[in-house]
Amino acid sequence: MKKVKIIFNPSSGRQTMERRIDRLCKLLLDDGYTVNKFITKAKNDALNETVKSCNEGWDILIVSGGDGTVNEVAKGIISCKRKIPVAILPSGTVNDFANYLNIPKNINEFYKLIKRENIINVDLGKVNEEYFVNVAAGGLLSKVGYLVPTETKMVLGRMAYYIEGLRELAMQIIDPIKVTITSDDYNNEEEILLFLVSNSSSIGGFKKIAPNADILDGLLDVIIIRKTDVQNLASIFFNIFRGEHVNHPDVKYFKTANLKIESDEKLEIDVDGEYGGLLPANFEVIPRVFKIMV
Repeated sequence: MKKVKIIFNPSSGRQTMERRIDRLCKLLLDDGYTVNKFITKAKNDALNETVKSCNEGWDILIVSGGDGTVNEVAKGIISCKRKIPVAILPSGTVNDFANYLNIPKNINEFYKLIKRENIINVDLGKVNEEYFVNVAAGGLLSKVGYLVPTETKMVLGRMAYYIEGLRELAMQIIDPIKVTITSDDYNNEEEILLFLVSNSSSIGGFKKIAPNADILDGLLDVIIIRKTDVQNLASIFFNIFRGEHVNHPDVKYFKTANLKIESDEKLEIDVDGEYGGLLPANFEVIPRVFKIMV
């Protein structure tokens, strides 16, 4: 019977998650699987354990955590010659990638997902030397993911992101950033408030930010919010829920396989909810390199 490694980030989501994982372990063990559970304690623990699991011949990797933990696992997988399939058990505050894939949160249903072994090969994004499963972003509110304290995430869940977002927005003077965008599909100098380079359609809990995104199409979806006033910004925000913000004249939305964004100003990049350096940045898609169980 197959060997299953579970990588669990206990700081993601509520503390009851550990009991749910123990129930999953029991279901797998009773069915004859070999199971080992690894609990992360520090940054890059998930990445290092993924590399170790690939080299040791484990058959399936289950990762339980938020987008940042999934990101570490993906980086570990892509660095290994042997690519083992990954199943994502949602447990973080925001699980955009798992939500996009409609991964079940119910443990019995998730166990059935493991049994079926329906595997697809999905794209990953790359920004400079970092990989991203879901999104790389910069500008207004893009820092919220890594500014929210872990304790606040655990107590308030997704609401923590919105609270921190409102606090950041209230504190910021909304100044545009001058950038130069170069790609095969769109080239321009822009004054922008925000850019998003996305692999999936779900970002920050909003399911339709990149409404046409497809993790199998070999392309990245780029959303640019241009310089605009507060009233237009509010209109764009409310239209995000329906995916209609991309029709606003102050929003540019396009697909591309590669992209370069440059600026003379200091602009931080958020990569799957973690700090990812500064502009300039080169973005590209890495097609069909990540095996996911769905």
